[in-house]
Amino acid sequence: MDIGVAIGFSHHTPVDYIVGAAQRVEAAGFAALWVPEHVVFLAEYESDYPYSDDGKLPGSPEGILDPFAALTFVAAHTSTLRLGTGVCLVPQRQPVYTAKMVADLDYLSGGRVDFGIGIGWLEEEFDVLGMDFATRAARCNEYIAAMKALWTESPASFSGDTVSFSNVHFNPKPVQAPHPPIFVGGESKPAMRRVAAFADGWYGFDLSPDEFVAALDRLDMHLEAASRSRDDITLYVSPGRRRPDRAMVDAYAEAGAEQVIVPLFARSLDELDERIERLSESTGLAAS
Repeated sequence: MDIGVAIGFSHHTPVDYIVGAAQRVEAAGFAALWVPEHVVFLAEYESDYPYSDDGKLPGSPEGILDPFAALTFVAAHTSTLRLGTGVCLVPQRQPVYTAKMVADLDYLSGGRVDFGIGIGWLEEEFDVLGMDFATRAARCNEYIAAMKALWTESPASFSGDTVSFSNVHFNPKPVQAPHPPIFVGGESKPAMRRVAAFADGWYGFDLSPDEFVAALDRLDMHLEAASRSRDDITLYVSPGRRRPDRAMVDAYAEAGAEQVIVPLFARSLDELDERIERLSESTGLAAS
C-alpha cells in the first residue's frame, strides 16, 4: 500500500516552503504529491461543493497555483516522487494545451505524472472562462480522446464535435507509454461510467473504508457493462476529512486500494515535519 499526500500551494505559500515540502514528502517515503486545480475562486457562489456539509469550500480560498506549474517546479526539486493532478478540470481547459502540459511535465519529470481528472462542480468558474457548464461531461470525454491521439500518434489526427485537428506534429510525447495513467475522480454514476469507458484508474474522494467498498460495487457494474474489470484499473482513495490510522489504511488495502491520498497541511516547515512524522507513524509508513 502506497501513501500519497495532497497539498494545495497558494499565493500565501513561500517558494522555499514548496521546495522544502516536496523534498520532505519524498524523503519520508510518500509515493506521490497531489495538487488541486481552480483557476479562480468566487467571493459568492451558488454552486454546491460536494464534499462539505454546507456546500462551501473549506477555508474560503482565494487562489491556488496552477497544478502543472506547481508540479513542474516540484519535479525539478525531486527525483522519485509521483506527481498527481488532484484533479485537473479537463472540460474548462483547451485540450491541446492541456495535452501539451501533461506531456511536457511527464517528459521533464522522467515519467512521473499521474493525470487525475474531473469535470468540475463550480459553475461560476466556468462562467468566468466562457465555458459551457451543462456540456462539460461530454467535452471531458472528447477532450481525453483528443489528448490520447496527440500523445500516441505521429502525426496526430482527431475529429470531434468540439475539437478537431489533422496531421499535426505534437512533441515531446510522454515518457510513460502509451501515456500517463488517467485517474477519474468522482463517485457519481457519470464519473463511474468515465472510469469504465477510458480510465486507467479511479480516484475516490472523502470515502470511509465502508463507503469505498460500496462505491466499488457500483463501479463493478459499470466496468462489466464496458467489458472491463477491476483488474484493468488502479484504485486510489482519499479519506478526505477523516484522520487516517493503520486500521483504516489496512481496510482500504483489503478492499483493493493501491494508494491512500491524505491531505497534508502546515503553516511552516517545522510544523510540516511534525505532521509528516505523525502521518508516517499512524499509517504504518514509518515501519514499512
